[in-house]
Parts: sequence; C-alpha cells; structure tokens
Amino acid sequence: MFFVPEIIEKKKRGLKLSKEEIDFIVNGYVEGSIPDYQISALLMAIYFRGMDEEETTNLTLAMAYSGEMVDLSPIRGVKVDKHSTGGIADTTTLVLLPLVSSVGVKVAKMSGRGLGHTGGTVDKLESIPGFKCELDGKDFIDTVNTVGAAIAGQSKNLVPADKMLYALRDVTATVDSIPLIASSIMSKKIAGGADKIILDVKFGSGAFMKNYENALELGSLMVKIGELAGRETVAYITDMDQPLGLAIGNSIEVIEAAETLKGRGHEDLLSLCLEFGSEMMVLAEIEKDKSKALERLKASIDSGKALDKFKEIISSQGGEPRVLDDYSLLPKANFELEVRAQADGFIKQIDAIRLGLVSMKLGAGRQKKDDIIDPAVGIWIYKKVSDKVTKGECIAKILANDKEKLTWAADETKAAFEFSSKPIARRKVIWAKITKSGVTEL
Repeated sequence: MFFVPEIIEKKKRGLKLSKEEIDFIVNGYVEGSIPDYQISALLMAIYFRGMDEEETTNLTLAMAYSGEMVDLSPIRGVKVDKHSTGGIADTTTLVLLPLVSSVGVKVAKMSGRGLGHTGGTVDKLESIPGFKCELDGKDFIDTVNTVGAAIAGQSKNLVPADKMLYALRDVTATVDSIPLIASSIMSKKIAGGADKIILDVKFGSGAFMKNYENALELGSLMVKIGELAGRETVAYITDMDQPLGLAIGNSIEVIEAAETLKGRGHEDLLSLCLEFGSEMMVLAEIEKDKSKALERLKASIDSGKALDKFKEIISSQGGEPRVLDDYSLLPKANFELEVRAQADGFIKQIDAIRLGLVSMKLGAGRQKKDDIIDPAVGIWIYKKVSDKVTKGECIAKILANDKEKLTWAADETKAAFEFSSKPIARRKVIWAKITKSGVTEL
C-alpha cells in the first residue's frame, strides 16, 4: 500500500518513482480514489523535476492500459500508424492514408477532432457528404482487411487516464512538460494497437514545440518509449514555421489532398508524404529498399491508383467519392476575399499560428470542445517562404460565412506575411530522422 503524499514528496525531491508507484497513482486517479489536488501537486513536481526514460515509459504504459486496448491482430499484415503533433495546413493524413494503402500497407487509423488552431482529421473527412467516422470494432477491422484502410474517431474508453490528466495539466500550467507530452501521445499510440509507429514531431511558430532542440528531445524520448514498449518507432522532426500545405480549413483540405493525389499538390506536402509513405512501406515489410518504395508511391500517383483508393475509402465509410473530381459537391463558403501583395519582393516569413487562429475564428476550428465546426470556411494561401511576388498579386484568399469577419480576417492574414526586397532561401521541410540507432539530420 502506498501513501500519496510520500510519492509526491519523493518526486518533489527529484527521486525516481517505481513502476508500482506510478501504476498506483494512475489507477487511483482513474478510479476516483485519488483527488485532483494531489495529482496536481504530483504533476507540478514532475514538471520541475522531470522523469527518466524508464519512469516515462512506465507512466505511458499505465495510461495506455487504463482503458480498453485495441486488438488489431485480425487485420492481416503489419499495421503501421502515423501520428502528428499538430500544425497548420497539415493535410498529411488525408494524402498518406490512401497513398500507402494503394501499395499494400494496412492502415487502421484512429484520429481525434480538432481543438484550437490545429485541425482534426475526423473533422476534415466529415466535411465530405455522408462520410462516417463512427465505426464499431468489427466494421473497422473488416474495412481495413477489405479496403486496406479505415479511419475512425477515438473511442471514449481509449486511454481515459490521458483525458483526465490532460484536462488537469491544462488548468495547472503543466502542459509543456516533455515527459508528460511524450506519455500522452505514446499511450494513445500503444493503446491503438499498431505494430509500428511513425511520429511527425513539428516545431516552429505553428507547432506546440517552438524550437528544433525541444522537438528533437521529445522525438527521441518517444522513440525510446515506443521501443521499450515493444513497438518499432521512427520519428521525424519537421518544419512548422510556416503552413505545410496551402489549405487551412476542412473541406478545402480535402480538395488539397485530392490535388496532391492527382500530382498537382505543393512540393512541401508531397515530399513529406512520400518520405513517410516510403518509410511505412519498409516498416510494413512491403519493400526492403526505400528508393523502390518511393518509385512505387510515385507510380501510384501517376497512374491514378492512389486517387482511386481515396475514393474507395470514402465510399466504404458512406461518403460521396465524386467530391474528389467535382469540388462543388463539398461545402462552399458564401463569401470570399482575396489578399494581395502591397509591393514587389519575396516572402520572408509566414506567421503560421496567426493564420491558424484566423481560420479557427472563422469557424474552421474549435475554441471549446463543444464548438460546432463550419466545414466550408478557411484560408487558401498561394505563396510560401522564398516565393517571389509582384505588387497586387493574390497571396491568399479568405473563405467565410460571416461577412462581418471578412475584412478583419484579410487584415490579419496580410499581417501574417512578412516581405523582403532580397531573395530568401527556401525552408527545408524535414530536419531530422530518429530511430533506435540515433538521430540522423537531413
């Protein structure tokens, strides 16, 4: 039997907690025998004193096993999951899911809804008429086996400890603790049942981690947790100092995904999807050689096979596949306003978080969990860092259903772009890759 104040005192002094102590704390909190105020004190002690890799892994596993564990063993083949720490215009999953499943990778994807300035994959897909993300366990498994991929909303019973702890972290100023972030993410991935995991750890103005060093620390820790938990894990450190793609919204991100699968997407988004996709093929043992995997992915786009797979996924979950060819079938905003460059020059910087917040306030995201998403609104951006612009050229377009917000949104969007009279170097998208063998800077 453990005494909670003694565990708090132990961590306050910077000592290591045992697996049994961590299990006791997590189980007690979920069951209701340990109150919020004691967990708050422990979270603050962890915030200041940290946790080592073993402690963080034990916390992750205790959280993962606090609710139901997804059993994906009925799905044939190696299951690979991908998780992003969230960003702006991050349409990766909508492109990656059909792309890799078109070449044989089985993807059983559970995603959440968006909160704040980062969009949720479920919200984006539900902008497609008829699309249903609420699948029971059998339908989910059957769909992956027959179609190759399925995407479902996260079960309420999945990792209840994380939901409870995150809510408490949010009101106790302990969100930005790397051990607590890592255990939150990895507990959901482990409970989700995938055999192997790819992590997209973003940094920059539009990401949770603001600098490269912290992103590297977080990515390295999550890889170690995954490996200690018996899941081969690969992490990439990627740029979010500007929007990844060109669309910030819900229905317009479906359009951007379709355009990318047609071979017309922005190079930044496409290159990231090809890198992740080829890595997933190797992890899933579809290909041994990554360059051959890359060739197969490009061929799938060129032949239209990847786009057809997206249509198949949409159809299998009740959606209207014709939206990928006829974008008028998607929700459309009532008002549009173009944002134009005020002078000749080059794009020096784009404030990603500012654009994300504008899109959210237009209705594309949620400020509170119970806010209703407007799938039609958002921002198209037409220029990225290093791009040359001429005075009067359109650099972005606002899509809104509230006419009164148009001018404000246009002004905010204009202010998010910084210009230079001199040429600017392109930002690289992928900065590093982390495996159990260590860090490779790219």
